[in-house]
Amino acid sequence: MKTTIACLVSSMLLVIVSAANAQEFIGILSNNPYLKDSILNPFGAGNKYNPKSINNPYGIYGSKYSNKSATNPYATDAPKLYDANGNYKGKLSANKYDPESISNPYGGYGSKYSLDSINNSYGAGNPFKSDNPQNPFGTGLLIFDSDN
Repeated sequence: MKTTIACLVSSMLLVIVSAANAQEFIGILSNNPYLKDSILNPFGAGNKYNPKSINNPYGIYGSKYSNKSATNPYATDAPKLYDANGNYKGKLSANKYDPESISNPYGGYGSKYSLDSINNSYGAGNPFKSDNPQNPFGTGLLIFDSDN
């Protein structure tokens, strides 16, 4: 089972890296703590001492003061989310005013009524989809730096 998931994640990364124009890979937005690159894995991308982790309060992607942070409520250059096919799924941001943020309840990627939103349980946020971040057995969404 672990080998199958690792192979699936590896193949997803190859597809996304080419589609994301060599953006820096940060981790996977997933509730699955057993995925190596999940932000909930304390020994992987979720390690709070990892400088690229969104869980590191002193790192560029986790600081509440960095413009590239997922936790800064005013960040405009937050990390971007992509599914396994390379489709853009919004910005991983706490900014409620950014139109591309998954935290904006009126934006296309944060509204519970938008089909592209991970907050819509009948669209991209369907709990049975394998790439839904809330699916504890799923593969989640890939997180990339917003540069490029």
